[in-house]
Amino acid sequence: MKKEKVSIQTEFIKLDSLLKYANLLATGGEAKLAIQDGLVKVNGEVCTMRGKKIRPGDQIEIEDYLVEVTKA
Repeated sequence: MKKEKVSIQTEFIKLDSLLKYANLLATGGEAKLAIQDGLVKVNGEVCTMRGKKIRPGDQIEIEDYLVEVTKA
């Protein structure tokens, strides 16, 4: 599994936006489908809410990627 850190400057970022921001998915449409299909985990649990607020310290998992969100 590939691990990387993504820094955000705001208090939170929505899950679908984070997937695009971290270059894990190319478009918002791809992010929406991946989330709806249950392919994305937030802190180890499947999340189907694309507007879920992701904050520093959260971990996002999709396919072979594990992304840790940090504060910039």
